[in-house]
Amino acid sequence: MELLKQRIREVGTVLSNDIIKLDAIMNHMIDPVLTTAMGKEFARLFREDRITKIVTIESSGIPIAFAAAQELGVPMVFARRKKSLNADVTETYSERVPSFTKGLVTDIMVSREFLDTEDRILLIDDFIANGDAARGLIRIIRRSGAYLAGVGIAVEKSFQAGGRTIRESGVRVESLVKIKAMQPGSIQFE
Repeated sequence: MELLKQRIREVGTVLSNDIIKLDAIMNHMIDPVLTTAMGKEFARLFREDRITKIVTIESSGIPIAFAAAQELGVPMVFARRKKSLNADVTETYSERVPSFTKGLVTDIMVSREFLDTEDRILLIDDFIANGDAARGLIRIIRRSGAYLAGVGIAVEKSFQAGGRTIRESGVRVESLVKIKAMQPGSIQFE
């Protein structure tokens, strides 16, 4: 997606060979024009899959997932990051997932009332690096009995294994932009 590449070139700050800061468009401040365009592109890519719900994880995936849900005319569900394990496990699907960027493990949960066996789910997230958050959500979706139509990622760091390993597991992954390498002062797209 050329618009996203352009905006990454304009505002992206590469902090290391593994971490890029996109706070000015996705992770702290939202660019509504760009976010709407990303939602429309995900809707175009998955329109034929008869999506009934979009699932994401809080917080940076929410605006992109919302834009896609609005374009497809379906509800959006976001997995909450919970601070403790005292939630009633009979009412939620829960997974522990490490965060590459934050360097910690968090628990994510989705209420059982929002996913069911009739659902055709599109999972959307802002980034994929190692793929731990996406794999956690995939496990939740599968436990619910819903059908996972695919995963939509705004920015894939293709030099890390996340997108590749999820594709190798048989899940369709569509990334709007793939970064094949980066270092301070340089971003290379596929």
